[in-house]
Amino acid sequence: MKNYLNFETEIKDLENELEKLKDPFNESGLSEVNTKKISETQNEIDKNLKSLYSNLDPWQTTMVARHEDRPKSKFFIDNLFEDFIPLSGDRHYGEDKSVLTGFAKFNGQSVLVIGQEKGEDLDSRIDRNFGMMRPEGYRKTIRLMELADKFKIPIISFIDTPGAYPGVGAEERGQAEAIAKSIECCMKLKVPTLAIIIGEGGSGGAIALASSSKVLMLKNAIYSVISPEGCATILWRDPKKMLDAAKAMKLSSKDLLELEIIDEIIDEPPGGAHRDKNLILENVRSSLIKNLNHFNSMTHEEIFENRKNKFLRIGRNKGFIENIDELSSLTHVQNDYSKIFQQNKKTIFAFVIIFISIFLVSVFL
Repeated sequence: MKNYLNFETEIKDLENELEKLKDPFNESGLSEVNTKKISETQNEIDKNLKSLYSNLDPWQTTMVARHEDRPKSKFFIDNLFEDFIPLSGDRHYGEDKSVLTGFAKFNGQSVLVIGQEKGEDLDSRIDRNFGMMRPEGYRKTIRLMELADKFKIPIISFIDTPGAYPGVGAEERGQAEAIAKSIECCMKLKVPTLAIIIGEGGSGGAIALASSSKVLMLKNAIYSVISPEGCATILWRDPKKMLDAAKAMKLSSKDLLELEIIDEIIDEPPGGAHRDKNLILENVRSSLIKNLNHFNSMTHEEIFENRKNKFLRIGRNKGFIENIDELSSLTHVQNDYSKIFQQNKKTIFAFVIIFISIFLVSVFL
């Protein structure tokens, strides 16, 4: 049974009609299959899907990114990689099932694969904590990323989480510190790192693994510092204003590419990635091959500098720095306090005299 979003009512009606046309024996009596009508209905569905999904507003995009049938990390890992060897545990506390990690082969090359996994049904979603990682999950990925860096193995991450788990136990075990350490680890790696946002890229829970050499994003995915509902609750005290929040947050792939926060958009079939999983697999595979090949001619130091400069450039295009390609040379400028004092000597003396006068009046009166 297909699951439809609330703005897909017309598509749902057309597809129900198409199913009846393909199986006329469900109706009373027997009739011939009307192939012409079937073809016309299918063409109308394709046309409506293309029109609808080319004009999604940010909140509709959010609903598509959260679609329960959308392909998850496990689907990509099972179908894109060979000889996947899952590895578990952070060597401190325990195993976090909300993130799949392990070494595998991709296009004949050894890679480390990390995938935030939400689960496919209610039982698996509860087991995987709806993709919300705990501190032990981040510490597990740090352990394996450092191992991959040691043996010069590229890292591929699939990002799909509403955010890091905010439970009391997670906070007691150092959730914020684990996220910060994960970001630090991602930034200091000297191997190519690719992060693909396949659904929700929510808050620090996503950034902890998406601080990569290349950040790729499926067309109908989202990437933001907070959920639209959370933003609306904070700003307007009304979670129903999620459309206004989604528009203001610039969380769609198109907006993020314009802001140069992500590096590439991976196309999806009309109607979302869940409507043609084979096509989305091929699109992701092609993008991964292209981006991994991009780093073949670079040294490990160049990969490190490239990643560092990429994040330093974010938000600086309209700033005061003339050459943003040399951001790695930025240094702290010491202020010449003696020069500042000479330029503002009269003002400083005036404030000192006023302060002393106020102090003396308060003491003697």
